[in-house]
Amino acid sequence: MPTDLTSRVRAICLALPEVNERASHGAPTFFVRDKKSFVTLWADGHHGNAFPHLWCASPPGEQAALIGAEPGLFFRPPYVGGRGWVGVRLDGPVDWAQLAELCEEAYRTIAPASLIAQLGPAG
Repeated sequence: MPTDLTSRVRAICLALPEVNERASHGAPTFFVRDKKSFVTLWADGHHGNAFPHLWCASPPGEQAALIGAEPGLFFRPPYVGGRGWVGVRLDGPVDWAQLAELCEEAYRTIAPASLIAQLGPAG
C-alpha cells in the first residue's frame, strides 16, 4: 500500500502550481516554490502513530473542527500540530476526493496569493 499511497498523494500535490517534492525527515514532503512545506506523507507511520498518515497545513480553526467532527480520521500531529496542522489517517478506506481537497486547502494555507489565484475559487 505505501507505494500506491505515495504515488497518489504525489500526483495530487504535484498537480498544484510550483510545487516540488523532497524528503524531509525521511518522508516525502511537498513544498511551495521549494520553500514552505504544506504536506508530509508518513506512509509507514511516524512517532508512535504506527499507521500510514499525512500531516497537512490547515487554516485557523480547521484542525479543531476536523478532529471534533471525525476523531477517528483526524488527529493533532506532533511538532506541527501546535501550528494548526492536522494529521489524516490513511490506514482505512481513503476518500481520495476528500484527501485532494485537504491537500489543496493546505496549499492555499501556505502559498502566496499569486499562486492561489491560479487555482481559481476554492471548491
